[in-house]
Amino acid sequence: MTDILPNDSSATPSLVVRQNPDIKYLGKLLGDVIRSYGGEELYRRTEYIRSTSVDRHRGLADADAIDPGLDALSLDETTAFVRGFMLFSLLANLAEDRQGVAAEEGASVAEAITKLASEGVDEKAILALLDNALIAPVLTAHPTEVRRKSMIDHKARIAELLLMKDAGADHTPEGDVLDEAIMRQIALLWQTRPLRRERLFVTDEVQISQSYMRDVFLPVLPKLYGKWEKVLGARLPNFLKLGSWIGGDRDGNPFVDADAMREALSRAAETVIGYYLARIHAMGAELSISTELADVPKEVVALAEVSGDDAPSRKDEPYRRALSGIYARLSATHLKLCGHVPGRPSSIIAEPYDNPQQLREDLVTLAHGLRSGGKGVFATSGALGRLIRTVELFGFHLATLDMRQNSRIHERVVAELLAEAGVEGDYLALDEDTRVKILRQELANNRPLVSPWITYSEETAKELSILRAATEAHDQYGPEVIVNYNISNGETVSDILEVYVLLMEAGLYRASADNKAPPTCPIMAVPLFETVADLENAPQVMTDFFALPEMHALTRARGAQEVMIGYSDSNKDGGYLTSTWSLFKASQALTPVFENAGVKMQLFHGRGGAVGRGGGSAFGAIKAQPKGTVDGRIRITEQGEVIAAKYGTMGVAEANLEAMTSAVLLRSLEPDPSDEKVQADFADAMDQISQTAFAEYRDLVYGDDSFRTFFRQMTPLTEIAKLKIGSRPASRTKSDKIEDLRAIPWVFSWAQARVMLPGWYGVGQALTAFDDVGKLKDMAQSWPFFQASLSNMEMVLAKSDMGIAARYAELVEDKAMREGYFNRIRSSWEQTRDILLEITDQPHLLAKNPSLFNSIELRLPYIEPLNHLQIELMKRLRAGEDDPRIGEGIQLSLNAIATALRNSG
Repeated sequence: MTDILPNDSSATPSLVVRQNPDIKYLGKLLGDVIRSYGGEELYRRTEYIRSTSVDRHRGLADADAIDPGLDALSLDETTAFVRGFMLFSLLANLAEDRQGVAAEEGASVAEAITKLASEGVDEKAILALLDNALIAPVLTAHPTEVRRKSMIDHKARIAELLLMKDAGADHTPEGDVLDEAIMRQIALLWQTRPLRRERLFVTDEVQISQSYMRDVFLPVLPKLYGKWEKVLGARLPNFLKLGSWIGGDRDGNPFVDADAMREALSRAAETVIGYYLARIHAMGAELSISTELADVPKEVVALAEVSGDDAPSRKDEPYRRALSGIYARLSATHLKLCGHVPGRPSSIIAEPYDNPQQLREDLVTLAHGLRSGGKGVFATSGALGRLIRTVELFGFHLATLDMRQNSRIHERVVAELLAEAGVEGDYLALDEDTRVKILRQELANNRPLVSPWITYSEETAKELSILRAATEAHDQYGPEVIVNYNISNGETVSDILEVYVLLMEAGLYRASADNKAPPTCPIMAVPLFETVADLENAPQVMTDFFALPEMHALTRARGAQEVMIGYSDSNKDGGYLTSTWSLFKASQALTPVFENAGVKMQLFHGRGGAVGRGGGSAFGAIKAQPKGTVDGRIRITEQGEVIAAKYGTMGVAEANLEAMTSAVLLRSLEPDPSDEKVQADFADAMDQISQTAFAEYRDLVYGDDSFRTFFRQMTPLTEIAKLKIGSRPASRTKSDKIEDLRAIPWVFSWAQARVMLPGWYGVGQALTAFDDVGKLKDMAQSWPFFQASLSNMEMVLAKSDMGIAARYAELVEDKAMREGYFNRIRSSWEQTRDILLEITDQPHLLAKNPSLFNSIELRLPYIEPLNHLQIELMKRLRAGEDDPRIGEGIQLSLNAIATALRNSG
């Protein structure tokens, strides 16, 4: 595999694939590893399959007639071959990630500030925006990340070694030759089992996510703040923060309970306090300042005197002694919050910190002392300054944990509590107005509904238990540990009020004694509008919510109210274009509702990795939001393989966080030059296009029950359900209805079969039927929303392959069903491609995005053999063959194809 990449000259002149030198270098090393550890025969077979596949993609004469040799592979050779191609894709991803986020105008904060300045927006306006801003990536446990953490760790180590190579080093700090060290990591990848033997538990998901928090987010965020402060010349507020759902999201996941949440929070505390301890230990070794040689402020001396460090050798070193005391208090805090002493315990007995603010105050005392001496060479921008910022951002909780549950469960729990408390009537049978009336009465009097003398149902007891755990968490870790409570299927005002009633039972919601002051609650109930109908109803729901005086008072006192909008279920419900347009319109329609209420709107975008679940460029997506819907505040879920792709290394994470922040600045502050009449005209056109796309999509997916059979037989959905990739089931119920299937396996299955249907179906018919190509071209050139929608869809079309998909369709047993549905899908794909190329004036897909074109074209010859092998193995498994290597081969192929396609889940 030493010639693992096609040469530039191998492609047709208009479709040149440019080589990335890192990919060529890593591919050569991988070939050497396969030859060394897999044997010469496997290497030759793999290289033959690779070269014939590349030849077919080159369009060489008679290439299609060449036998690629797939049928000659034994089962053992098949699994080894799949691992080889999977590792190539893994290494190609790493090489591309090293190039950073694709160059987009303004994709760094410095560029955004320069661009804003050119448009008359000064730094004062930027700082004013940031004073009330919140930008939060939220890591979630919706895992389409099928690789084991061990694989990700080896990849990260290779990235570190390549950075050393970039810097001109030829040896590691330990003295190893760099090329040999990289080769060793690739050999470890080759010999590391890529598949999990057991399904993940919630604690596993917590551990994986916290490794990213510890290794990437903890060091990167303070670094970014320091970088931005140099540009803006001022200390910035803590507007960029980290969130998580992992351990708090129990919607459809029976394994998330009070104990799981406590474990997640305890591990988070252990991670962040351990990080602080390591930094303070390092500073203690460095800050050897002596009172005999320097003036030390009395505040630092006082901190040293109460530290408990009485070592004679450090008597004249107050900074070291003070840090010993801080370390001792942190060590005691670790014991208090985590239940055990840290790995390097303190020898000093000390009281734990009550809260992270106390730790910050001690660190600030040291920082002021250092800054007061000499000419300020010990300014707070160094290690101590970064640690202070880290404490401000991460506290003792590491990441703000969201809670989430389905509104159907809330209403059942509330109904039981009301019934057991003697409230007259069947709550579940009541209309919305009556429900709201009863809930408001309960919220007004602080009367407890729960009695210790009543035995509640298992469901209710579990919900009450996790709410009490949330109260404990606030007492232990501080108010930022849990701030948001997301309500799935948040369709009505009563859905929001039910959560506040439950929070009241946990002692978190409190009405004032005379009902004149606003009620208080440290946790905000956040409705999640998911389906197309929910999104259309969202403005009315929030209007009715703000019309309740106590809720209006609560939100105004808080300063902002969050609304979550879901991309995944709206897409599965109405198709790609209708989903994106419904989200846009809902965001736009919510804006005046919040303005009229005098409450700042905070949108939480529930995006996934695949375009069918809101994936694509976050920079482009934020910039395409309706004017007035961002205003410095946005939260975005980061799911599945996206976490590894966007935050796998510090360099890549820094670039992605820069892009997200710069996009928020630009969308919030950049003047909007668009003509309102033109925008209204575009919106009318989109309404018409969306209606057609919706009808086409619904007719295919939900028009006849036979489609669910076609889908399940054509795609590897059943095989995906067996992957050990997450703690939650693939379906919400035991039903085989598409409505009950989770969005992740829905999208993931179509991606594996190279159809990518959720990312484009219905759009081609709708755009063609619109019959005004001139207006469509105008929209594509001047409307960011339409540009982003077409760009994401174009990527999906480029990654799909109807020739390969046709082979998956052969798995469908009923010929008439197979031909009817697949011919319809293929025809729609061709129509969608053709109209997109016409609108965007391109000769082929991605002609205007050469970097993405190169990335995809590079991978296609490596994905196609994997698809063909997967199909053959699925045939054998479905025919009843029970050799365990068949199942392993299928799961390896799922892993490999997902790695190559990247944003597929």
